[in-house]
Amino acid sequence: MVTVQHVKQVYKIFIIMAVQVTISSVTGTSPYDLYICASGVTSCIYIATINSAPYVFDVPSPLDVQSELCVKLVDTNGCEITECGSV
Repeated sequence: MVTVQHVKQVYKIFIIMAVQVTISSVTGTSPYDLYICASGVTSCIYIATINSAPYVFDVPSPLDVQSELCVKLVDTNGCEITECGSV
């Protein structure tokens, strides 16, 4: 005798719009280490090393829920460029 059980699977799909940042121009000496930071530059996440702008990236978790973010670039000479804004 064979018993067959039917299992109902339920899927929940959440579509969340990513927070994107566009760096349209940058000054200094490339390459630049790019970071995204919480307001006040208290907690930063390394994103990438870039050589030029424009550059677009999605803000990673857990910073993607912040209402204000800062972008920090550090050029090859160690000079920091930081800009903050509301999301």
